[in-house]
Amino acid sequence: MRIELPEPSAEEREHSARLAQLLSEEMASEGPMPYARFMERCLYAPGLGYYSAGKPKFGAAGDFITAPELGSLFAQCVVQALAPTLRALGNADFLELGGGSGAFAEAALLALAELGTVPERYLILEPSADLRERQRLRLEAALPPALMAHVDWLDRPSEQPWKGVLFANEVIDALPTTRFTLRDGEVMEQHVHMGEDGRFGCQDRPADMLVSAAVRHLERDLERPFADGYRSEVLPQLPFWMQAVAGTLEAGAMLFVDYGHPRQEYYREDREDGTLRAFYRHRVHGDTLAWPGLQDITASVDFTALAEAGNSAGFAVASYLPQAQFLIAAGLQQAFETGYANAPDEAARYALAQQVKHLTLPGEMGEHFQAMLFARGIEPHALHADVLAADQGGRL
Repeated sequence: MRIELPEPSAEEREHSARLAQLLSEEMASEGPMPYARFMERCLYAPGLGYYSAGKPKFGAAGDFITAPELGSLFAQCVVQALAPTLRALGNADFLELGGGSGAFAEAALLALAELGTVPERYLILEPSADLRERQRLRLEAALPPALMAHVDWLDRPSEQPWKGVLFANEVIDALPTTRFTLRDGEVMEQHVHMGEDGRFGCQDRPADMLVSAAVRHLERDLERPFADGYRSEVLPQLPFWMQAVAGTLEAGAMLFVDYGHPRQEYYREDREDGTLRAFYRHRVHGDTLAWPGLQDITASVDFTALAEAGNSAGFAVASYLPQAQFLIAAGLQQAFETGYANAPDEAARYALAQQVKHLTLPGEMGEHFQAMLFARGIEPHALHADVLAADQGGRL
């Protein structure tokens, strides 16, 4: 079914046209572009990409709503889950990958202060200069100066050894993904080209060795070949990305929350066209080639691949849970009851109840989102006992 999308403004059209021109010039010079490169340019091209330009991304004025945008309960539970590790390590850092609007950092820092576990440094790895400035302005307005003094930004992963916790919410789904298909048993990679009608289109080309090896690895692990014509996504760069962002974390924990599936579910035989989609003004649709720079492009996460990448970087999976189970294990009930008791009016109490519904109901974020906790260089007592106990194992 075709979804009708709101028309961009004249200014937005001009912005998108500039990025489209940049993409078409690269294609004219170098030939059809691997889809992963197209997605990377659409999301992160300096000054033009979706996450690099000034258009609002999150909340009612943007294109989608993330868990931190709903309110503070999500961040409070994440902090509760990671606080035992911060306490056990002493002078430790908290690293957030991709700070979004700054909503998570604001709520997390206030919760950390409430628990008496403010980290030595609260670092936000945010390559977008526009988002860094938005985050800074929000945090300076919301936090006391003594707490703000712990906050700093990074535009690239640390090259120095450190200890602490790393947190990423809806980060892996935004990594530029490779689209593959099978033709006569051969692995093909989807490319983007400029058609004669002036519109972007897709074509398949023989995959290189890295992509082919990644797809064959999937087939071996699934214990079945992909059928001809089956199309999906894979992140062959994920182990290298994981090593880059977490390789210097000598002791601590990593928590990733995102929408996705374990591998057997992700690559179901009836999921014949993968999970790639676009978000534009709170509408989800399948035309990821439309309006470059104006819409988010995303694919679900293969959590088995995430576990493999963490293992290859030297981390062990400590817990893997649907978001609802993770939040409940991390103290959602207590956080809700405290907030409800302190709410100034009925409207605030209603908003808290709505947060819980969005975060936990199966039809909302509760089952679609998953939480994966990694650990390295710490004893089990340095991890949240209830989160560990809630993991029943065997789902990957």
